[in-house]
Amino acid sequence: MSTNTSTEPRSRGKAPAGERVADWADGRLGIYSLAKANMRKIFPDHWSFMLGEICLYSFIIIILTGVYLTLFFHPSMNEVEYHGSYIPMQGQLMSEAYASTLEISFDVRGGLLIRQIHHWAAVIFLAGMFVHMMRVFFTGAFRKPREINWLFGFLLFVLGMFTGFTGYSLPDDLLSGTGVRFTQGAILSVPIVGTYISMFLFGGEFPGTDFVARFYSIHILLLPGIMLGLVVAHLILVFYHKHTQFAGAGRTNKNVVGMPLLPVYMGKAGGFFFLVFGFTALIAGIASINPIWNLGPYRPDMVSTGAQPDWYMGFAEGLVRAMPGWEINFWGHTLVLGVFIPLVLFGLFLAILALYPFIESWITGDKREHHILDRPRNAPTRTAFGVAWVTAYMIMLIGGGNDIVATHFNLSINAVTWFVRIGFFVGPVVAFVVTKRICLGLQRRDKDKVLHGRESGIIKRLPHGEFIEVHEPLSQEQMYTLTAHEQYKPAEIGPEVDENGVKRKVKGSEKLRAKLSEAYYGEESQIPKPTVEEYKEITSGHGHH
Repeated sequence: MSTNTSTEPRSRGKAPAGERVADWADGRLGIYSLAKANMRKIFPDHWSFMLGEICLYSFIIIILTGVYLTLFFHPSMNEVEYHGSYIPMQGQLMSEAYASTLEISFDVRGGLLIRQIHHWAAVIFLAGMFVHMMRVFFTGAFRKPREINWLFGFLLFVLGMFTGFTGYSLPDDLLSGTGVRFTQGAILSVPIVGTYISMFLFGGEFPGTDFVARFYSIHILLLPGIMLGLVVAHLILVFYHKHTQFAGAGRTNKNVVGMPLLPVYMGKAGGFFFLVFGFTALIAGIASINPIWNLGPYRPDMVSTGAQPDWYMGFAEGLVRAMPGWEINFWGHTLVLGVFIPLVLFGLFLAILALYPFIESWITGDKREHHILDRPRNAPTRTAFGVAWVTAYMIMLIGGGNDIVATHFNLSINAVTWFVRIGFFVGPVVAFVVTKRICLGLQRRDKDKVLHGRESGIIKRLPHGEFIEVHEPLSQEQMYTLTAHEQYKPAEIGPEVDENGVKRKVKGSEKLRAKLSEAYYGEESQIPKPTVEEYKEITSGHGHH
């Protein structure tokens, strides 16, 4: 029989491996304090906030599939003779870029599926960005302190457009080559520097021998690197500023009502990522996109029938197609206004949207922080302006495919072009007026619901024979939601004479601001919210239903 004479304490056993790794990381990175500060961060729950998640997840899918495709793509314009498995192209001369794309599509296991997922994810990413930006715009989520984040999102959208353009130009097929030629013509239209930019980008006269390799570097390194940095900065600012939320009971500018990041929000977000990935893979397996084998390799003396860009570049092409072919000679130089003016309009059109938060802030003079979102109806002028902008975008999108519209609907292409030309100026004005009237009508309905209650559909006959509809009063929470929005007062120029009786000089910018403020927040641009006195008068029985 033996006895234990050791005086050392008994071992409690080792901690689990995951805990030991976490302790090691915490000792060097301080992850425990970081997790404690951020893992319980609250996020509001609303379906429209998922639009931003679709953009993020699509971007991740683009990166993952793009890495796979780079393993097999050869960004070279060296001419080779094709001897791959696609029989109709056997023996044809083509660039290595086009031949490698055919190889990815027909010989690499899963290559065609990955190509289609990559392309569809790019289309979904930009569509999601467009809708997400419109959600932010119409709800006023761009206001202080989120103006910088709005610019980050806008830059992501613009960079995404050019990343998509350089991406679908890489296969060097007849369709993408036509698009590159269109772009080179737009660059050449820039006075003075256009020829230099073109020679630098293409390494000589078009098409040159280097543009695929240069577009490849831009597509996989430069633009994605900038976009990845912007995405990280965008998410950091979302965390820093906290998430916006719609008005409701218990929701203020100083709190956020919703679910914690862990475990609820992360669980839902993870599931949603796989839904987006699955949906993208599903449409990639069902709907063919960019079948380059039907078009053949690019030749400068040929143009593919029905050549159209992806939808996000259709606006720019629509401007060029709708513009008359004007040219003028200036100091011995030919200025191609039919291309240069649309190029300038395209930049101005995007710049107006990018700078809008600063324009609205100047008009209102509002320097406060806003974390509660507007209902679009409660900002009629902003909503009408946004709808007018989208209307002009969509009309020019029709212009970018005027030949397709003409052939599919058996119309004259000249008639379609003139419709686009007139619609670009008339359509936004009509959309602005109609949208503003709709918003004001919805405001009147909300006011009526607060004062009189909700229509129940129940008809009641009074003792003296009159028929009335019974109205159900709204709950306090519903009334708060309908009356929580702010109502700005138009800015005033102020007295034209100072305290000494001297007439002061009113600046032109001050007059302009007063006029714009009146257009935004005057009596004809918003319906006054119901007052407590009005509500008490009606509910006390002295008012009339």
